[in-house]
Amino acid sequence: MRHFARLRIFMSAALLGLGLSDAQAQHEQHANPAPPLEKAAAPKAKKVGLGTGAAFAPNGDLWITGLDAQGRLFVQSSPDLGQSWRPPQRLDIGSDTVSADGENRPKLAFHGPKRWAVISYTQPLSKPYTGEIRLLRSEDGGQSFAAPVTVHADRQLITHRFESIAFDASGRLHTVWIDKRDLEASKGRRPAYRGAAIYRNESLDGGATFGPDLKLADHSCECCRIALSPTPQGGMAAMWRHVFEPNQRDHAFAMLQGETPLLQRASLDRWAVDGCPHHGPSLVPDANTGGYHAVWFGLRDGVGAVRYGRLDPLGRPEGPVQALPDPAAEHADLAAHGRQVAIVWRSFDGQAYRLRAWLSNDGGQSFELKELAQSSAENDHPRLLLRHTSSATQIYALWRSTETTHVIALPQP
Repeated sequence: MRHFARLRIFMSAALLGLGLSDAQAQHEQHANPAPPLEKAAAPKAKKVGLGTGAAFAPNGDLWITGLDAQGRLFVQSSPDLGQSWRPPQRLDIGSDTVSADGENRPKLAFHGPKRWAVISYTQPLSKPYTGEIRLLRSEDGGQSFAAPVTVHADRQLITHRFESIAFDASGRLHTVWIDKRDLEASKGRRPAYRGAAIYRNESLDGGATFGPDLKLADHSCECCRIALSPTPQGGMAAMWRHVFEPNQRDHAFAMLQGETPLLQRASLDRWAVDGCPHHGPSLVPDANTGGYHAVWFGLRDGVGAVRYGRLDPLGRPEGPVQALPDPAAEHADLAAHGRQVAIVWRSFDGQAYRLRAWLSNDGGQSFELKELAQSSAENDHPRLLLRHTSSATQIYALWRSTETTHVIALPQP
């Protein structure tokens, strides 16, 4: 299989009868004001991706990172949950370009005890579907950033893309990405190498230096986002779309520990397809069971849907799987705290895009559907974020469009 990323026709949308354009959204009366985005000067510039990273800083401020209308990487923060925004800080990345197309967006992560903040992005290279993972590092909580560095040791002109980053409880920075070095090395051999591979490394000093590139798994899908989740032991786990024998594009799970982590099959849709759906999963811990909540897109028994299920502490499917109550759902995200589980997604109803939520107060046993926003401006995939304060933990939905950045507090139990 070679360059199946070319099939990036957003297979989920095609199967569900949707248009293939980017999602759209507009400002509603309860939505928060948008961060200022400059208007592109005429003639109209190349369309800029709206893929956005977001995180709450240790002090509770909301931060986002993405591209402005001129394609420049910025970071910006809000002290009041999006009611107002500080001026954007445009980051010096030299001559780098930045992928910001939703599944391959800039990322942002904080580690409070040492005031570390990091921003990662994929820089496209000169050949199609190639790239390298770059990282900006701050030692003052995001007030200033050092020049970007390349995260991985391998410097071939190949795919190093679709990275995910996260700090674990000890402050270890995990970077995980899709990599095609093994595909390149296998050219001319039989049988042909299927898909790509998942590689990772670790940094113990907030991104100043990195450990060796470690292969997590052979035969991943080529262009779906990778989900990272804290583990109950304080480490990190990953979930990604994988190519299982003979050619089934389900999902795999592994702990990010040791040189040869145990890989588990985490979904059982058994979707046989020669192409990448460009539609990755989401994964969060289940504090009540020691396992995980997960959402993903797949084709099961001929029906394409975003589905929710639970995994046991080893990452194996456990209990019933439920399709979201929206056949047009796409790019769902997930968050959980205690017995509260929240899923958000966007969908197209033929005229406008809608931001919807499925909320549970009993650990995922039952859910209630909520409408959060809708309209017709271009937008990014929605995100869910946990905000921890001394008195409570609250789940927020964030949805950035060309008109506004919605920041919506989800109902608490």
